[in-house]
Amino acid sequence: MKSDDVGIIGYGSSAYEKNGSQPTFAYLADAAAACLASAGIAKSEIDGIALSSFHAPPDNAATLGEYLGLELNWAHFFSAASAGPVISVMEAVRAVESGVANCVLCLGGDSRTMDDFRHLISRFNQAVANYAAPLNFGGMNGFFSMIQRRHMHEFGTKREQLGRIAVAQRYNALRNPQSLFRKELTLDDYLNARMIADPLRLYDCPMPASGADAILVAPLDRARPGKGVRILSGFQKHNHLPGEITPLSGGWAAFRERLFSEAGVSHDELDLVQLYDDYPIMVSIQMEDLGFCGKGEVGAFLDRHTLTFDGSFPLNTGGGQLSCAATAGGGGLIGVLETVCQLCGEAGERQVEDARTGLVSGFGMVSYGHGLSASALILQKAGK
Repeated sequence: MKSDDVGIIGYGSSAYEKNGSQPTFAYLADAAAACLASAGIAKSEIDGIALSSFHAPPDNAATLGEYLGLELNWAHFFSAASAGPVISVMEAVRAVESGVANCVLCLGGDSRTMDDFRHLISRFNQAVANYAAPLNFGGMNGFFSMIQRRHMHEFGTKREQLGRIAVAQRYNALRNPQSLFRKELTLDDYLNARMIADPLRLYDCPMPASGADAILVAPLDRARPGKGVRILSGFQKHNHLPGEITPLSGGWAAFRERLFSEAGVSHDELDLVQLYDDYPIMVSIQMEDLGFCGKGEVGAFLDRHTLTFDGSFPLNTGGGQLSCAATAGGGGLIGVLETVCQLCGEAGERQVEDARTGLVSGFGMVSYGHGLSASALILQKAGK
């Protein structure tokens, strides 16, 4: 998909919190208000909502519209976990282009505690969970530990290399006032943290948090001067490599060439990259699948690049889920917000110099089976 006339004209988020102090819809309302304020658009002009949330059901996008006091022509609830928010942007653009809606809020977020999170995982992906239960194995940490172990075994990838991702993202997060993590992370801290699921240690894992994010999709001529962002291309893929339990590739590999060819940009023309970061190993696999390096070559790629916002490969410049916040349904949207913030030149201390074009990815539907859903967008600052 590519749109010259419709894009992103606003963005905003709620506060992020380690434990939820208010219901999910309250966080979503805070994010929506911040988004509308950034765009200078009245609430009465919103006629579409796209929602991504783990804890909202049985409520959905229509009930969120009721909560927010909106009369809607288009409402969609995305269930592809953290691939969903990225997909919601694509679908919102199509809704506006087709004339079904004029201004669409894309929202993602959740209010949760660790007990909420454990309860969610216990009910997640039941089709495959039943096969793992007799082995007393399951959950995301164990699953990703096997993927990382296999990648290390087959390609010689080292934890010291993967640690560069976590350390760089913490560096970026310390320059983001919304980040939950406020203490520097060193490579020694990363390597010597307590074991979670061998070889994964503490700082390989995102900390569940509460909060919400929102972006506004509308005709670009509604954007404030210099604040519009175009969607150059966007793709999704589901159930890539069916039956593979510990895949070393995801759906991004299936649409990589189309993603870049439709956008009309090369890898070298990207100014920043926001890769879905539930674990550093998955960031690494996305680097390979999206063509920044060959399969099995990510270790050398990480060795030769500086991943901070001011480095040679600006990655997850707001800190990502590993160091800013992992808000479940909002997890796939945080990269979109950060990209828009950077392209609008509003990132403050972490601003990437002359940022004009960025890539953002999503990933979801993971627990006992392989990750089922992958998505990605290439975004560009509108105008000259």
